[in-house]
Amino acid sequence: MYQPKKIIVVTGHFGSGKTNFSTALALSLAASGKKVTVVDFDLVNPYFRTADFAEAFAKRGITLRAPDYANTNVDIPSVQFDLGGLAAGEGHLIIDVGGDEDGAVALGRYSHVLNSYAETGELDMLGVVSFRRYLTRSAEDAEIYLRGIERASRMKLTHIVNNTNLGMETDANMIAESMPLCTALSERMGLPVACVTVPDFAEVPQEIPAELVMRVPVVVRLPWMPKSEAVQ
Repeated sequence: MYQPKKIIVVTGHFGSGKTNFSTALALSLAASGKKVTVVDFDLVNPYFRTADFAEAFAKRGITLRAPDYANTNVDIPSVQFDLGGLAAGEGHLIIDVGGDEDGAVALGRYSHVLNSYAETGELDMLGVVSFRRYLTRSAEDAEIYLRGIERASRMKLTHIVNNTNLGMETDANMIAESMPLCTALSERMGLPVACVTVPDFAEVPQEIPAELVMRVPVVVRLPWMPKSEAVQ
């Protein structure tokens, strides 16, 4: 299973499941007794963000830092926290970045600080990909988006996360079918696969090496769906 570094930057295309992955990772680390801070750095999308799970994080001792006005109808976000200071703190820091190049531009403001941790091997920058999302259905298209994120953020990805899913409709066959695409993307970009996510209700495909499997709850759900027990 993926062993996260001190700082984990989570990026990817809109709808790739970054927030679900970030939340699941934070919950897993906290459950193992680790100190965890989550930064909601999505300055683009007002929906389905890590700030939605503030109450669940607080119950589990997870610190959440989010822009002012997150989860409001104010469309001008304001970052009032010191990302560099958070990076220097104890425990794991998970940074959930807004999708695509627009979301990564804001991260670029802190690239000089974060890249210093990358140079010392203390930072992972994960490219989360769902091959069931429009415009990332092929390895070629996924690479275009991830390269754009690298340019905008002025940072380099270290790993790929295969998060292929259709929410609660995800099944083992769907994930298995994504593996050749994930392998092709990994080879094109010269990046290892950190993990392949499998929802906790789905069977694990035999095609996935056991060391790559990461079981995740589906915590990001549509408004009319019941809340996941993982964040209650």
